[in-house]
Amino acid sequence: MLRRRNTIAGWLFLAPIILLFLTFIAFPLLFSGYLSFTRWDFVSGMKGIEWIGLKNFQNLLHDQIFLYALENAVIYILCIVPVSVICSLILAYLLNNKVYIKNILRLFYFIPYISNAVALAMVFKYLFRASGPINLVLANLGVTDLPQWFSNPSLAKIPIITLVIWTSIGYQVLIYMAALQDVPIQLYEAAEIDGASGTQRFFKITIPMISPTTFYLVIIRTIAVFKLFTSVKIMTGTTSERSSTTLVLEIFRQSFDKYNFGYASAMSWVLFMIILIVTLIQMKGQKKWVHYGS
Repeated sequence: MLRRRNTIAGWLFLAPIILLFLTFIAFPLLFSGYLSFTRWDFVSGMKGIEWIGLKNFQNLLHDQIFLYALENAVIYILCIVPVSVICSLILAYLLNNKVYIKNILRLFYFIPYISNAVALAMVFKYLFRASGPINLVLANLGVTDLPQWFSNPSLAKIPIITLVIWTSIGYQVLIYMAALQDVPIQLYEAAEIDGASGTQRFFKITIPMISPTTFYLVIIRTIAVFKLFTSVKIMTGTTSERSSTTLVLEIFRQSFDKYNFGYASAMSWVLFMIILIVTLIQMKGQKKWVHYGS
């Protein structure tokens, strides 16, 4: 009797979170999977759902804007992930040593990560506008042909990439600093006795010992870049669709601008599968470079 009562009490405690999970995660996930095989404009109601099978996925193969978004995702990942991770590692390594006002510097690096994304995007949009501070500095340096950052397709990604790198460094620095403090000091002492230089200790001890942290940051940063939306939406708006658009932005446009909820659902599931495949590939390759020694 007591065991049954405890079981009921346990389920009652779990009921609110299970209800939230079913309402906001499980049902939307399953419903979007169903919608990806339909044509639906939302305005017509549930009766307006029309089953079309794989047609949405077939149309994606010929959708140039979607293909541009995929191409841009690859470019964003190649530019943002390595640069942000490397810069974060260097800064964390420097801050982990004896540096004046170290705590204040940590705070300065972390503030962009917790700041409002819309506000930061507006600030960078102002900085990179045609008559903004960036072009003013370039003009003072003697540059006559000032870049049009947002109207030039070859330059439109630069402000976005700069903003994303800057905002992500603070969190990654804190994670790296925690990992660096877990590296056994005895390893450095033994290497120093053997005559290893600071550079050798960094590459032979520090990097291998914090490789699990690096792997974690690469995974979460890759997923975050795939989900880029706010910075691109605020900084470019409806312009430069080809040069700077992202997959999440295209999902938003198809669903809330064009009311193609079936097509947008198909896009979202393709994005999910891409992230899943990329993550599985990274997890498969981690055995070759991630060190899990004690």
